Amino acid sequence: MSPETVAAVAEQGRETAEAAASQGHPEIPNLITLLNSIAGENPLVHFLHSWENQFFMLLIICFLTWIVRRAYRERSIVPTPLQNVIEMFIEAFESLVVGMMGEKEGRRYLPFVGTLFIYILFMNLWGLIPFMKSPTSAIQTTAALAICVFLYVQYSAITRLGFIGFLDHLMGTPRDVIGWCLVPLFLPLHIVEELVKPVSLSCRLFGNILGEDILLGVALMLGIGMLSIMHVGVPLHFPFVFLAMLTSTIQALVFSLLATVYISMILPHEEGHH
Repeated sequence: MSPETVAAVAEQGRETAEAAASQGHPEIPNLITLLNSIAGENPLVHFLHSWENQFFMLLIICFLTWIVRRAYRERSIVPTPLQNVIEMFIEAFESLVVGMMGEKEGRRYLPFVGTLFIYILFMNLWGLIPFMKSPTSAIQTTAALAICVFLYVQYSAITRLGFIGFLDHLMGTPRDVIGWCLVPLFLPLHIVEELVKPVSLSCRLFGNILGEDILLGVALMLGIGMLSIMHVGVPLHFPFVFLAMLTSTIQALVFSLLATVYISMILPHEEGHH
């Protein structure tokens, strides 16, 4: 690319970031946002811009599918570096989930919880790649993930406990007169608790990832703003990238572990691991 083209792209990115900042969200512009600012009249670009979060989610799914298929095809007795990394991750995460839920239940629910962690982790980190975006910085994405956890927990509760057993769980498992007298109090409280869980999951993940993106966007704009003073841009956002990598991993782990706790809370008490 010629210096004039690079300068034009940088200027376009600065204008796009300033436009986002004027709306209260100074995030680093991604590829689709840049294309929309350049060729917003194009129907395809406008469509991608309207569904950019879903586009990046599908892109991450395709990337993870490619990684898994490659690791599966190249598996051997003498593991390859990729196979080593995947096996180490699975063993570490399996020991964590099994330690929380017990051997039997941990292995039963490991595929669901592990998939949640990997998918959310990559969505969180995807925005650190130039011209990409973290889909979890949108409340629609985190709400969809939280609803999936909520439905899976309710499905597991009904299939493991039965409808009557699940209702008994919501009532606080009354076994005496005092327990039955407290049912009118416990039942609505437990229902509200179940409904609040997905709200808490979605808002926590959304707020943290959006905060990371805004922090990186502000630091980047400050670095670009130094062009008028020093005639050279300063990558002020670079130190925050490592902080974002750490917090993105923590938030993915928190989301998946909270999902594990919610599942373990509805298991039959004699089967659950306390």
